[in-house]
Amino acid sequence: MSDWIEKGYREYRGEKIDVYFNTAICEHAAECVKGDPAVFDTSRKPWIVPDNATPEKVQEVIQRCPSGALKYQVK
Repeated sequence: MSDWIEKGYREYRGEKIDVYFNTAICEHAAECVKGDPAVFDTSRKPWIVPDNATPEKVQEVIQRCPSGALKYQVK
């Protein structure tokens, strides 16, 4: 969403869900990577691929993020 982009979030688009990430506020708790490495893989570019899991799974993993660095928008 445009206000998230203005606040420093980067957009990762998927078919059914878009993911937004703000590196400046990430606490590196790795909840995303541990939660679903098929979606969140720091060794890959882009490191977030929303279509590698169901939108429900992506939402569940993002809700574990303690810093708020990850957000999502279901289409």
